[in-house]
Amino acid sequence: MKITPVVIRHIEQLLKDVLQFKGPADVLVSRYFRSHPKLGMRDRGAVAESIYRVLRNRLVYSNLSESGKGPRERRLALIALSDIYGIDALNGIDEAEKAWLEHIATIDRTSLPEKVRANLPPWLFTRLVDQYGQADTWALVDVLNTPAPLDLRVNVLKGRRDDVLSTLKEAGVDCAATPFATTGIRLSQKVALQDMPVFKNGTVEVQDEGSQLLAQIVGARRGELVVDFCAGAGGKTLALGAAMKNTGRLYAYEVSEKRLANMKPRLARSGLSNVHPIKIAHEHDARIKRLARKADRVLVDSPCSGMGTLRRNPDLKWRQNEEAIAELGVKQREILASAARLVKPGGRLIYATCSLLTEENEQVVSDFLAQDPRFKLVPMSQVLAEAKVNLEMGDYLKLLPHKHGTDGFFAAVLERTE
Repeated sequence: MKITPVVIRHIEQLLKDVLQFKGPADVLVSRYFRSHPKLGMRDRGAVAESIYRVLRNRLVYSNLSESGKGPRERRLALIALSDIYGIDALNGIDEAEKAWLEHIATIDRTSLPEKVRANLPPWLFTRLVDQYGQADTWALVDVLNTPAPLDLRVNVLKGRRDDVLSTLKEAGVDCAATPFATTGIRLSQKVALQDMPVFKNGTVEVQDEGSQLLAQIVGARRGELVVDFCAGAGGKTLALGAAMKNTGRLYAYEVSEKRLANMKPRLARSGLSNVHPIKIAHEHDARIKRLARKADRVLVDSPCSGMGTLRRNPDLKWRQNEEAIAELGVKQREILASAARLVKPGGRLIYATCSLLTEENEQVVSDFLAQDPRFKLVPMSQVLAEAKVNLEMGDYLKLLPHKHGTDGFFAAVLERTE
């Protein structure tokens, strides 16, 4: 693919906005494309891929760009484009820029300082090394700085995984069953999924395998009363509803009107009628209290730093900080304590995040158990055996991109004893 001067200018212009880190990168990119409707699909792909390449490699690219001339955003854009497409694919660069890029290509990036190569804020790199050790952190970092695969969940109300795999392969899509989630399919190429019948008719939904596993360990069954306490746009809600075979009652609580609106078309495609989306003002909303001690299962997919999703959202590592993590910890404890009130004796409370950080995961659960003796931890090894998931874990579910191929996820299952 040849990169035109126009595409380079679009990348420069968008980087000026994205690198201010005043909002999620995906929102800013989408807004930019809406304001430039004449930009073709292939050019949009080049722009988006370059933006995310810069975000993933920000420290390395910033270091390399110091030897160049011209606007910072142009230097970053050219490094990203040359990494993706090669220097010869760049039209409209002058001889000096070409020579500079050729020089950059000769630099051994492994010789750069460690904290530059990690492409992480120093506080986050230090935190990960403390938790996982040096070797494991580098294995994790190497994967976090690459794009994530596209995973699909098969809606069991509308199809079987084997049949969907056959349909996709017949359409020329390179795909395979996910190793752990029983309804998952992983695509090894980009496809126009929104144009495919299996997506339009609700047979598949986009959902990371780790997220699918979280829904599986909830263990929702036919006829139960289940609560998705922080439903978001409904990915796990839909998976839970299908696991319940469209029976029972599934309440999807969410504070964001926009996220609930995003759930509606997905819910319509799914064919589910047992889902009840409810907007709440906060975790102490009066509408929640009506279900006190009535729920068989309550899933708390808690608001978190999102550090387990850096392959998909690399801007998060630059937009989060230690103070924000501490504030999230307070909120996570409040939400978990409020959700616990809904669980009936013998029922289960599942706490989950897409974070890699202990203070958002084990520490929150440990503090909760210390304060509420009515709950006990159910070892994840037992939960996974019940769900027939072939995955070795200890007390908690701890999914890591470099070990399991999923986003980074944490989960704990707590059972109410009285």
